Amino acid sequence: MTLLVGEYVPSTAKWVRDQVEEYEASGGARANTLRGGKDPIVVITSVGRKSGALRKNPLMRVERGGKYLAVASIGGGPTNPEWYHNFLANPVVELQDGPEPKLYRARLLEGAEREDWWAYAVQTWSTYGKYQEKTERQIPIFLLEEV
Repeated sequence: MTLLVGEYVPSTAKWVRDQVEEYEASGGARANTLRGGKDPIVVITSVGRKSGALRKNPLMRVERGGKYLAVASIGGGPTNPEWYHNFLANPVVELQDGPEPKLYRARLLEGAEREDWWAYAVQTWSTYGKYQEKTERQIPIFLLEEV
C-alpha cells in the first residue's frame, strides 16, 4: 500500500517540528526519545480532517505484538489533541518506528479491550496514569494495526 501523500504542514510547536525533522532525517536513529530523555517515541503522520494536510506528531512508543497505541493524553489537558480528531476522520495513518514508515489503521478502543491496553500503556510509561489523574475526561486511546 502507498504511504500517505499530501502537503506536510509542520506543527506550530518548535520542539515538535525539530524532533520530527531530526527523527526522519536520521531514520529514527536520533531524536527517538521524549525530549532527549530515555523514553522512546514513534512519529505518527495523520491527514488533517479540515485541511487535508499531513500532520506529524511524536508520541510515546507503546507497542505489543506488532500493534501500537496512540494515547491522546495531551499531558492530562482538558481537551483531546487535534490529531485525535484527524484519526477519527481519517483512520489510516503512517507510523515510523525506526527507518521506514508503514501504514496503520487507527481504531478507538472501548470497554474491556481499552482497559487491557490502558493498563499496558501505564505499565509501559507510568506518566499516563498521572495524566489521567489530572483530567476529568477519559483519555482516549487508539489501537494501530498494520494495513
